[in-house]
Amino acid sequence: MRIFVFFDLPVKTMSQRRKATRFRNDLLKEGFYMMQYSVYVRVCHNIESCYKYMSRVKKMAPKVGCIRILPITEKQHQDMVIVTGKRKEEEKEVREYQLSFF
Repeated sequence: MRIFVFFDLPVKTMSQRRKATRFRNDLLKEGFYMMQYSVYVRVCHNIESCYKYMSRVKKMAPKVGCIRILPITEKQHQDMVIVTGKRKEEEKEVREYQLSFF
């Protein structure tokens, strides 16, 4: 499974820019990668893992702006249509046996 985080945060003031930068850096620390500007993705082992990261994103989210979370299966991700550009290295299909369990 993968979890997508889409966000649109205000960046008009210095304080807002700091909060938006902190949010992006926190996503990176949690294992997300940037798919597109303001779209971050993380591979999860299962739905419970997705819920865990959804909870973490909610806790670190700034109070203002718009943030959305979308969990999808690998099949749904594989069926994504790319109109222009190419898949990034991080977007390669992840098979069940490639996931490490701790």
